[in-house]
Amino acid sequence: MVRIGAKRTQYEIYWEILTYCKTPRIFTSIIQRCDLNSKNGQEHLDFLERKGYITRISEGGRTLYSSTQDAKEFIELFTRLYLELYEDSPEFKI
Repeated sequence: MVRIGAKRTQYEIYWEILTYCKTPRIFTSIIQRCDLNSKNGQEHLDFLERKGYITRISEGGRTLYSSTQDAKEFIELFTRLYLELYEDSPEFKI
């Protein structure tokens, strides 16, 4: 069963952000790639940071966001659950 046209849940958005941020990313890149607006994107990043799944890194005057080691467990658990429910791996929209 594939979720074509279904609205993403917050958990799917968190999964997308954390997966994308395995490599440190700037805010603009995250919201564009994960198809979020600035306000919602910042709220999601703030939540994930409070939970310890995202960390901010200062590099060359820029702030980058990077998934933490704790995020790895969430990503793996979410992927397994998603596969169980939908028989297809979660993917980014292209």
